Amino acid sequence: MSDFPSNEKALGMYKKMYQIRKYEESIYYLFLEGIMPGTIHQSTGEEACAVGMLYDLRKDDWMASTHRPAGHDIAKGISVKAMMCEMFGKADGCCGGKGGAMHTGDINVGALPANAIVGGNLPIAAGVGLAFKMKKKDSVVVCFFGDGASNEGSYHETMNAAGLWKLPVIFVCENNMYSATTSILLTCCQENVAADRAAVYGIPSEVVDGNDVLAVNDAAARAITRARAGGGATIIELKTYRHGGHSRNDACGYRPKDEEKLWIQDRDPVKNFRKRILEHGVISEKELEKEEMIIDQEIEDAVEYAKNAPLPSYESALKNVYMEG
Repeated sequence: MSDFPSNEKALGMYKKMYQIRKYEESIYYLFLEGIMPGTIHQSTGEEACAVGMLYDLRKDDWMASTHRPAGHDIAKGISVKAMMCEMFGKADGCCGGKGGAMHTGDINVGALPANAIVGGNLPIAAGVGLAFKMKKKDSVVVCFFGDGASNEGSYHETMNAAGLWKLPVIFVCENNMYSATTSILLTCCQENVAADRAAVYGIPSEVVDGNDVLAVNDAAARAITRARAGGGATIIELKTYRHGGHSRNDACGYRPKDEEKLWIQDRDPVKNFRKRILEHGVISEKELEKEEMIIDQEIEDAVEYAKNAPLPSYESALKNVYMEG
């Protein structure tokens, strides 16, 4: 573990985690009230994974997400207004209102539109990494996947190619211990579902506390430096926990209550990092509350804007169907 970061960086990381948490809380209640259409797969509780991995990326670095993309996309630079408009299916959404909750993204900030197929983003990320290598660019790709995706054929095929070709991709397993509603203990014989297999592909790996944003950021720095220098891929397994269910209709009746208490109450990444930055004198409690109020207002404004924003035109249904050259 490196030294505590600068005050500017520490506060910036906290604010981004807080922003993701508040965005996710907002859309949860909007769905609960029947105001927002569709469904959601939330990443509440996994904010340190997204922020720690993506905070130091450049704009020309890319990110590939999953069916649980909100935290990744906001951490990579998509505005909450564009995200909220997408959730309401509006024209000002980051994907023009066509993507919805599982397909948010914005190429302009290096966020590939999210892929809802489990493991479907892995070969795509490898392809982007191969393109960077062929063009002799030092850009990197961060590719997120869940513990369940580590058992997909696309995972093994991708890792074999990434290891063989030394692709500049950082593969990040967000191991929240459940593949949808099934415990990983029932589906995988390895304790570390991604890292324990990494040596087979000739790829170095790390297992990290995914609820410690600074530990995640340190691991990200090592992997990014290695990839930029031509050293190839890294597999980082982040031990974390989603606070809610797999999707909005999942009441989590299959999870032990003492497990939920440990992860949700005691190991909350946002609450715990807030405590750390106050203890390190990064900012005063009063000033931090002001910063949080600004973000709260930003979320409220985004909701109001999205509610009143225009719907996509009928003609837009014919655009982006094929490559428009």
